[in-house]
Amino acid sequence: MVNVTKGVLVECDPAMKQFLLHLDEKDELGRKFVLQDLDDTHLFIASEIIEILQDRIDELMDKMSFSLVEK
Repeated sequence: MVNVTKGVLVECDPAMKQFLLHLDEKDELGRKFVLQDLDDTHLFIASEIIEILQDRIDELMDKMSFSLVEK
């Protein structure tokens, strides 16, 4: 019997991969979404979670960025 799972191949740097694995491990998005940990820079994740995941990453990037104030 063959099992088919719809997913997306994600390529990212090792730091982002660790962040994604952390989100998956802690069920931060409401469910597990990493289907397969492939190597140092690739994950196979559930396709239905992509939009939520992109929003979560955007939030993280906004928190980490800062604006330069002219003096």
